[in-house]
Amino acid sequence: MKLSIVIPVYNEGKTIREILDKVRIADIGNIEKEIVVVDDFSTDGSKEILRDEEKRGIKASLESVQFKVFYHERNMGKGAAIRTALGYVTGDLVIIQDADLEYAPEDYKRLLKPVLKGKADVVYGSRFTGERRNMFFWHWVGNRFLTLITNILYNTTLSDMETCYKLLRKEVIKGIRIRSNRFNFEPEITAKILKKNIKIYEVPISYTGREYDEGKKITWKDGFSALWTLVKYRFVN
Repeated sequence: MKLSIVIPVYNEGKTIREILDKVRIADIGNIEKEIVVVDDFSTDGSKEILRDEEKRGIKASLESVQFKVFYHERNMGKGAAIRTALGYVTGDLVIIQDADLEYAPEDYKRLLKPVLKGKADVVYGSRFTGERRNMFFWHWVGNRFLTLITNILYNTTLSDMETCYKLLRKEVIKGIRIRSNRFNFEPEITAKILKKNIKIYEVPISYTGREYDEGKKITWKDGFSALWTLVKYRFVN
């Protein structure tokens, strides 16, 4: 079995090397590991770092970890970067990994467990049921509100719809057409999973949230876009 780790990157020069190292050494047992990175036209040196990482991957083989990098010729958004990456994944399972240090690859084993036991085809890592560094109050309110709307519209009981850590069997994600280009990828894929009557399994994860002065990019405008996405895909495919 192989796990494809999809990493969208946009101006994460301060953290991209460290997160790649963490992903490479993350213990997932005897499962193969594939890293698929898409740089979304970074302008802060991330692109150059990734080119160095490509060379490192070729020379050292990275303990059999397959490493692929693709580059957008213009900035298109997180959803678009994930969509590009999905065209190149070859794993049986796919997980999304942000290029900052908010999410810990050490949690991969926890996310994999329900799938390997045959309990789930989709697993979300919940930031609200595990250990975490507290986020700002209004960020917490926004996340909880969007999750509540998801539960009302799709008759479910998620605790964290907006989590980055979404682990899916490849046949699930390949069967979903993603249209969103920005952060509304999260509500769109959740809505389409639930409309297929696929139950989402949640496990607690650790979370170290960052704020805008540390490079956080999502804004209140993205919250309104997420809300509209949830409502729209409740009634259209």
